[in-house]
Amino acid sequence: MHGSIPKALRRTALAFAAAVCSAVHAQPSDADFAAARDAFRAGDSARLERIAPQLKGHVLEAYVEYWRLRLKLDEADPESVRAFLRQYADMPLAGRLRDEWLKALGKKGAWDVFAAEYRAGGDDPELACYAAQLRLARDGAGADVSEARRFWFSGHEQPESCQPVFAALLAHGALAPSDVWARFRLAHEAGNFRLAERIASELPPVERPAAREFQRIDRSARAVLAKGEFRWSSITGRELALYALDRVAQSDAAAAHEGWGRWAAKLPRADRPYGSLLVAYHAATQLLPTASDWYREADDAPQTESQRAWRVRAALRVGAWSEVARAIDSMPPTEALDPAWRYWKARALAAAGQEDDATRLYGGLATEHSFYGLLAAEALGERVTPVSEPLTPEPAALAAFAAQPAVQRVLKLSALDLRPEAQREWIEVVRGLSDDGLLLAASFAQSNGLYDRSINTAERTRLRHDFALRYPTPFRPELEAAARDSDLDAALVYGLVRQESRFVTDIVSASGAVGLMQLMPATARWVANRIGTDDRSLSLRDPSGNARLGAYYLRYVLDKLGGMPLLAAAAYNAGPKRAEAWRGAVPLEGAIYAETIPFTETRDYVKKVLANAVFYQARLGLRYVALKDRLGVVPPRGAERENAPDDGTSASPAIAGSDRRP
Repeated sequence: MHGSIPKALRRTALAFAAAVCSAVHAQPSDADFAAARDAFRAGDSARLERIAPQLKGHVLEAYVEYWRLRLKLDEADPESVRAFLRQYADMPLAGRLRDEWLKALGKKGAWDVFAAEYRAGGDDPELACYAAQLRLARDGAGADVSEARRFWFSGHEQPESCQPVFAALLAHGALAPSDVWARFRLAHEAGNFRLAERIASELPPVERPAAREFQRIDRSARAVLAKGEFRWSSITGRELALYALDRVAQSDAAAAHEGWGRWAAKLPRADRPYGSLLVAYHAATQLLPTASDWYREADDAPQTESQRAWRVRAALRVGAWSEVARAIDSMPPTEALDPAWRYWKARALAAAGQEDDATRLYGGLATEHSFYGLLAAEALGERVTPVSEPLTPEPAALAAFAAQPAVQRVLKLSALDLRPEAQREWIEVVRGLSDDGLLLAASFAQSNGLYDRSINTAERTRLRHDFALRYPTPFRPELEAAARDSDLDAALVYGLVRQESRFVTDIVSASGAVGLMQLMPATARWVANRIGTDDRSLSLRDPSGNARLGAYYLRYVLDKLGGMPLLAAAAYNAGPKRAEAWRGAVPLEGAIYAETIPFTETRDYVKKVLANAVFYQARLGLRYVALKDRLGVVPPRGAERENAPDDGTSASPAIAGSDRRP
């Protein structure tokens, strides 16, 4: 598994990079570039214009020119924008500027220029709707804007550019009342109740709910649901009843089921499965043991991908293996090929005594380097030993790679804390590379401390793999010391850091978590007080200090949750209260607990941290522990608890700023 770059080659790459840097550092300076960046972020066009001439010839000169145009895009001369697009056509910046320019043109109705520059076929609804507006402006009432119908069917807010197009579709009958009710359902299913109310206002007057009807439900959906006083003879009354049902189910599926049982028969037979599905789905995400039974009441309802997935999870929670198989068999074929569903289908087949069929599924899955690939290999009795086929880059190939202007920009952008821009550039650098090309790129990135780019690039190989690049061990003294001081498995610590920060020491998440182990400042202060460290001297960007505090908190949640790495990983991401609440009323197989975590991000996080630990134990030469043993069996709820720092939060609440819906 040895895949590190020979020292001579690393010196070659670093010497080349140093030569490049020395050339660009002389004149103009990085300090001027940083000042230009700050002026752009402040929206100070005048200051940016004063600085820009000093940055001619800088390796990132294109970014300065982009910022200049971006700040005055509304009144920019079309020829100056086109000149930029031609000059930097091979850079991600060109595509970004073109899209931003088109949106500015569409917003002010500059349709002649927009028509000349727009290219159909993208996935951006804002641009597609501006293109539809162009057709409306050009062709009037006869304009064909039916292609924009697809953006209507969303439970989320759509760009402002789509609103005139939707109005035209409604006015011309291209969106029928049934389409409005369909979007109304999508909106309340997504929890966007205010949007649902606005969508209902687009209905013809005869079907349009009165504002007071929404107000009545908003005040107390549960009481309204219990009374069941709806106008059952009208579509409006029936849809409001389902709206109220969904509002209650999203917070208390058991109460919703009780109310639903009283008046479900008042709905037409065609609507009953949909109501049952709303209740069953939310019951599953709330981990109610009755959810699997309730799903059977919704068999005839069309289901979304998420609803189908939670049907499987509901059956897993109660060990209903025949229902697990039935739910997976009902999925579209491409969906059923997901590693999770292939693994659980194999488990269901094995539970039914169909061992040969189960073995075939395990065999196909066991070659994949993933959470479920590892479990499948273990089900076959195999000990997972990753085998690397490292690449030794030729000095000439490494120098040629380093000489690419885009690679030089990545290095400079990373050094100047413009990580998103560096990532966009890197994606273009590695696009379409062979396995050998990917490994060379990953080796270069690792040798330059770009561990996030190195890991992500090495993971893209198809046949030739280097696990030393996929699972690097930087900051080994700091991380192993932190693990040792907190009596932790070093493989688990490395697995967590790889998932949290990709070994980027100065990274700060959208929610404010910092450094290697992505610690929230409040959690770090709490830990510092526990261990007697002066929190005024804390620097969470320092690898040693961050690792020490993060390892202590991981040890804390590990002890708090019965010494189970699975629960500790869940708690580290989502908080101890949630990790505890997700236990069952009876012992639960660890893999089932992981699969049924209600937060999508935490579910993915836990699987990756535990799988990472299996690969890291090989990298670190530690005792082999199977993934199944790391997962264990989760005891029922009710373990003794103690006070924690805002116990519902986590050390690194990445979920805080994201959609927590399943």
